[in-house]
Amino acid sequence: MSNVYTLRELFSGQWSSITRLDGKTVIITGANTGIGKETTRDLAKRGARIIMACRDLEKAERAHQEIMEDSGNQNIVIKKLNLSDTKSIREFAEVINNEERALHILINNAGIMMCPYSKTADGFEMQFGVNHLGHFLLTFLLIDLLMRSAPSRIINLSSMAHSWGTITLDDINSERNYHSRRAYGQSKLANILFTHSLAKKLKDTGVTAYAVHPGIVRTELKRHMNLGLLIMWKVVRPFTKTPVQGAQTTIYCAVQPELDTESGGYYSNCRPSRCTRAARDDEMAEKLWELSCKMLGILWDGAQ
Repeated sequence: MSNVYTLRELFSGQWSSITRLDGKTVIITGANTGIGKETTRDLAKRGARIIMACRDLEKAERAHQEIMEDSGNQNIVIKKLNLSDTKSIREFAEVINNEERALHILINNAGIMMCPYSKTADGFEMQFGVNHLGHFLLTFLLIDLLMRSAPSRIINLSSMAHSWGTITLDDINSERNYHSRRAYGQSKLANILFTHSLAKKLKDTGVTAYAVHPGIVRTELKRHMNLGLLIMWKVVRPFTKTPVQGAQTTIYCAVQPELDTESGGYYSNCRPSRCTRAARDDEMAEKLWELSCKMLGILWDGAQ
């Protein structure tokens, strides 16, 4: 896969659809900023009930008020979720399963990018732990509710940066050798492999899964970039997407009716896109699934 963008990709604008989501319930992780916030705003305007799953409740409350005023939708709630702590994930899922009658769209949007080496509360390398394992566990805990609500959708935010990494099964937490860029690439590659596996394991359940590359977007994710990358960022910044533009492919995968019969694909600029050969490795996808279950202490063969 080439990392060179066409002019069409660089300057693509917003995608448009009149699809309504009245009566639908949506969970969006990292809904208080960037792509997640703009996805929340758009789906709220379509009439969905939105659950903003956020770590920073103060920031979430500001976004919550802004989006309710902008959309006219009062059916938006905030729930605490820290994806770097499996205890928080389990507590969040327990609340959802006890309080919500349905879940139609799960958007695994939150992420961390190229941070200095650190570990989650459970001892996982932070990027792999938050970007992949946190969402893997969250999806596992909510899968029964998604299946009961079918047709339903799972959307995993990946990136073209999946081409930067490989799945290092014997050093998944990068303890022997940590490089922030490669670790980020590994976590984004894991998002695509997870999506492929979900599509296979959930076949004929009415639950479909999609992986998304939002584009090069002006968000807070760049806060951990080193000096060299920041200089490069200043050069390419005029050609990057706004958070509104970056949210379009997520929104497309959430609402496009024709995607009801598609599952497991990788999307960019509101259309199917090519991912690397490593991201299409079914054998590695299965090994990653098994390792993820082992690390999280869960048994998940697919449809529950």
